[in-house]
This record gives sequence, C-alpha cells and structure tokens, in this order.
Amino acid sequence: MSNPPPPPEWAPHDAVWIGFPSHGELWVDDLEPARAEVVAFARAVHADGRGEQVILVAADDEAAGAARDMAGDFAKVVIEPFGDIWLRDTAPIIGGDGRAHDFGFNGWGGKYDLPGDDTIGARLAASRRMRLASHDWVLEGGAIDGDGTGLVVTTEQCLLNRNRNPDLTQADIEARLASDLGYTRVLWLGDGLYNDHTDGHVDNLARFVGPNRLALPEAAENDPNWRVYQDAAMRAEAFGVEVVHIPSPGRILNDEEDVIPASYMNFYIGNAAVVVPLYGADNDAAAVAAIQVIFPDRQVVGQRADHILTGGGSFHCISQQVPST
Repeated sequence: MSNPPPPPEWAPHDAVWIGFPSHGELWVDDLEPARAEVVAFARAVHADGRGEQVILVAADDEAAGAARDMAGDFAKVVIEPFGDIWLRDTAPIIGGDGRAHDFGFNGWGGKYDLPGDDTIGARLAASRRMRLASHDWVLEGGAIDGDGTGLVVTTEQCLLNRNRNPDLTQADIEARLASDLGYTRVLWLGDGLYNDHTDGHVDNLARFVGPNRLALPEAAENDPNWRVYQDAAMRAEAFGVEVVHIPSPGRILNDEEDVIPASYMNFYIGNAAVVVPLYGADNDAAAVAAIQVIFPDRQVVGQRADHILTGGGSFHCISQQVPST
C-alpha cells in the first residue's frame, strides 16, 4: 500500500527552509548580492507575518551572523553545514502522512560533489523531530512536482538519466515514486531547459497550480527553449492535463554571453504570497500578472534573482516547504 502523496505546494505550510549563501569560494563576487536577493525573497514569503515561518539555513557561523544581521527578527536562522543552498534538492520531501522522506543525493549526477549536501536532509528532519523515511535511490526535489492527488510531473532528461539511477528502468522509477511518495500517475515530459546543469529539473519547466492543472512557459521571441515548451505542452495535453501558459523570459545571457536557464516557473507558492523570479526581461511584468490570475487568493510578488541564478537556480530551488500537519 502506497503512502499518501505530499500535499501540493499551495496547501498550508508550517514553515519553509531557505538556503542562505554561505561559501564565498563558490559565489565569489555574487555572494553579497545573492544574499540580498535571498533575504528579499524570504521577506516576501514572510509577508509581514501573514506567511509561514521562514527558516534561513546557513552553513557556518559567519553566514548565520550575516543572515541575522540582514533579516532581523522576521526569520529564524539555523546552522546546518551544507555544500550549497539548493535545499529543494537536498532537504527532505514531506509526505502526506507527515514523514520526512530523505533520498540519495549524488551532486546532480556527479557534477557538484560538495560536503554536507548528502546528509542535510536527515539533519533538517531531525531538527524538527520528524519521523524519517530513508530511500536508497537518487531523487532531487526539483525533479518532480505533484498536484496532491497522486499525479506527478517530471522529465525524462533528469529522472531517466543514467547518471542518477543507472540500474532502474522507467517502470522501476514509477514503482518507487508510488511506493515511497504515493505518486500513482506520472506525466513524463521530455527535456528541461537548455544549459540547465540539473539535467532538466521540472521545476524550471512545468508547475502544477491546481489539481490536474499545469503551468507551462509560452515561448518568447528568439527563445532558446521554444521546442522544449512545445513538446511539453503536447505531452501534457495528450495526458489529459489542463495547460495554463505563462510568458517566458526568453533568451537570457550571462556576462560571458552564454544562454542561462532563466525561468519564471521557478516561483515559490507560500501561504500568503507567490514569489516569482525576475531577470529584467521584457516579460517580467506580464509573467507576474499571469501568475496573479492563477492565485487570486495570494499576493504575487516579483523579485530579481539574477545573482542567485549565477549559482544555477532560483527561488524554488533554494526553498523546501514544511506542510502543516
């Protein structure tokens, strides 16, 4: 018998863990501006006390001191050593029965093997005295997104990648999603965003915004991901899922003129606010407006995330919610 699936992200939260940039050698010149963007995101989630408890997770004493100085009283700061801030992938996934599910983690297919990332999930669960269920296969939280009914969306590029679970077939993975997390129906999309070093995490591409209702980007002019978006929409519609289109930021380049995986889909759904990453693109305001229509009961806030993105992700990637029990 499978477990009840995790609540959808729009269900009530008791708290949210948010990773705080802690390692200057990783962030270099982006450390301080990334910290400022993280605190601005956390403040928007807190929403003057109307949102869930915000827990900033720092890796050491220096980072914890900086987090306390920048956040003041609105956030709790805890110290738990980690490699980097992407807690969506390394923190536990909380199931529908309140258990914390901790999966294997191998640095996104062996790309970034940083100390602490493979153990922080169990440590965060222990810090809240959660019942822990450990699973012996690699699964990152950003690789999946569920609607609370047992339906989950993922990408073949990530979950079927041989650098994660080379001995598991697609059928094996579906069986484990069912037995471990209660996901009984799997919508398989194809590839994720171009140049996404997570091998196509779905939370940069497609997000459930209601039962059987999936938000997907609509390609902008000169969009490097237009074929990805088109294929995802075709697969979702053929599966029987209602598709809602959100404008895409289009082609966003870094300082070296490389395409980076900027996406409005990496928003976080909090109790009081939905926080959308912005990049100074023409569609920033249109994306916030489109997401506000989807969530009329919450304030949709756009916040710049340029410096966080230099590390490879955005607001959803650095956060993991603790659902109310």
